Amino acid sequence: MRKLVTTMQAKLPAIEGVTSQDLSVPGRQGDPAVQVRVYQPDHRPRLLPSLLWIHGGGYVMGDIEQDDRLMKQLVTRVGCVAVSVDYRLPPEHPFPAPVEDCYAGLTWLFAHAGELGVDPSRIAIGGASAGGGLAAGLALLARDRKEVRVAFQLLIYPMIDDRNVTPASYAITDPRVWHRESNRLGWKAYLGREGGGDNASPYAAATRATDLTHLPPAYIPVGALDLFIDENIEYAQRLIQAGVPTELHVYPGAIHGFDMFAPSAAVSKQFKAERDNALKRALHPSSR
Repeated sequence: MRKLVTTMQAKLPAIEGVTSQDLSVPGRQGDPAVQVRVYQPDHRPRLLPSLLWIHGGGYVMGDIEQDDRLMKQLVTRVGCVAVSVDYRLPPEHPFPAPVEDCYAGLTWLFAHAGELGVDPSRIAIGGASAGGGLAAGLALLARDRKEVRVAFQLLIYPMIDDRNVTPASYAITDPRVWHRESNRLGWKAYLGREGGGDNASPYAAATRATDLTHLPPAYIPVGALDLFIDENIEYAQRLIQAGVPTELHVYPGAIHGFDMFAPSAAVSKQFKAERDNALKRALHPSSR
């Protein structure tokens, strides 16, 4: 995966106007320090909203490098500060280590908002695939701990149901994409056991939450041929029923990760434009 990302990014032009810095921030309650990468636009107003970003990788792979270009793009397109979290990976570090690392990144961002030039009332969280699943769990965790109020959650085809029992989870078996068996292995690594048990935490698998009230507004895009489409639609519906402002986009003919594997396709361009506009609306409400 790292080789693929490196090869793809090497062919693309550099993105100017953004400065990044790698930092080590304190972990939660004796956990090891968490590595984050902070992205700032070179020319900016005194105060900006921010996005805490969580990379994907099926809960078992990936790092902040894979989304480095995306973060620079979002900083310039949306007008924000971005903080990307390099959380510990299962199976060596199963739940709750990854989501606690993300929570540590969130609380650090909130506590240092002043020196980062960030508006603490406009902090969004987001991620794709497993990163979207971690963002969904993080939204629940932040709501319940009441230390940071999250303004928005960007859940890009999130991996949120450990049970692997939806019609799509049986239908998507092509080994060239994220499929049923890879999903089973990812959840097993994250939970430290097979998924589908009776006591999975909602902070690990957000669909297990029984109370979705008082969560931040959500934006959920997913492809029609994605393993996660059924769980994503159901989660969006339950958020709406709980009174959470929610926008759901289903992209016909799109597989999991379509925007990365076919970035120049019309559906990918549409997805990226709508994603960026959703973030702008959420983080710059006065400009609507």
